Amino acid sequence: MSESTKHRRPLARHGQLGSPGAGRQLLKLLGLALSVVLLSGVAVGGYVLYSLASTVSANAVELQGQKELPPDIAAYEGGFDVFVAGVDTCEPKYAHLFGKRCTGADSEGTLNDVNLLVHVSAAPRRVTVVSFPRDILVPIPACKDEKTGKEHPAMSRQPLNSAWDYGGLNCAVQTVSQLTGEDIEFAASFTFGGVIEMTNAIGGVDVCLANPIKDKYTGLDLSAGNHTVQGLEALQFLRTRHGVGDGSDLGRIGNQQQYMSSLARKMVSGETLGNVPVLLKLANAAADNLTMSTSLADPSRMVQIALAMKEVPLDDIVFVQYPTVDAPENPNKVVPNKQAAEQLWAAIKANKQLQITHENSKNEGVIVTTPAPTTNPGTPSTTPTDVVQLPSDVKGNSAAQQTCSNGNVRR
Repeated sequence: MSESTKHRRPLARHGQLGSPGAGRQLLKLLGLALSVVLLSGVAVGGYVLYSLASTVSANAVELQGQKELPPDIAAYEGGFDVFVAGVDTCEPKYAHLFGKRCTGADSEGTLNDVNLLVHVSAAPRRVTVVSFPRDILVPIPACKDEKTGKEHPAMSRQPLNSAWDYGGLNCAVQTVSQLTGEDIEFAASFTFGGVIEMTNAIGGVDVCLANPIKDKYTGLDLSAGNHTVQGLEALQFLRTRHGVGDGSDLGRIGNQQQYMSSLARKMVSGETLGNVPVLLKLANAAADNLTMSTSLADPSRMVQIALAMKEVPLDDIVFVQYPTVDAPENPNKVVPNKQAAEQLWAAIKANKQLQITHENSKNEGVIVTTPAPTTNPGTPSTTPTDVVQLPSDVKGNSAAQQTCSNGNVRR
């Protein structure tokens, strides 16, 4: 088998190319919403988690080659990892919203267009959500197709979002595990419907625009200032690429991290976690659109994970982009920035509070309006021992930081 995808060839979407379909971009919210559900403990009440687990257990996926896990997550040395994928499956209920993606020649095959690794440290608990660009070129290990049982050979250099087409959730997990060196204990995937239903369940998310956005490709038209987006407007906000920064896919990730941070703040507030009807809607939406690994579908582990992350301070919930550089042979693809990535993982493994040093430029998807909290107000010139400054190549923000969309008007 050659090193090209069997069905749909993943499109180059890092650079400033034509706008992808609505379905593809819907996946961004999909993965982001799930990651925040996981890291904030979507159901404080155990009965919600048990209900969710019973619904998804029938379709749970056994992660290949996984070591036997201790029954108590407190025994996991160094913490644990939850991989989250957003896949572009065309579901009949929502297919009419996605145009040619679900009706034309592009409707064959499935891609993992959202790839997030949620790392939860050992005590003191900290949460780091690492977002991997969908078109990063990485090695893909030998994978077995979950549906057909066909074995696919290893490939030395393919876009990350082609992994699903070779072996589903297992292949995506193995690819990210190989890239990062992390043993991934838990995994889940979301479909198109999840983003719509979960957005409606939580009643919208507050976002900030430093400049207006008018994007003809998505139909988004928002003035500068604060807005609460949900439904189609939330979809438009998350899929806009031309409407923020330099119009690149990497700029869009920053814009989506603003949404994630705001969603995290809402999830941990009494507005969501203290509202049982909202929790039930959220759990039901997740159950209907979620596939879990068998390790995650276990009710007792779900409760443990929720409790482990429930009290994590916003300063210690950090969203970062996996560091990359442009691929030498293709400016519309990226490759790992190995040196910066090594520093990032070393800081995560050391369980340090991560401090973003990257300063956003006028070309990026967001601008920072609230600086990172001062970790040691008495001696601002010194860095406390439990804080590590990440290299400037690592972009991101903590959930405690306020960022605003760096909007453009694209007519």
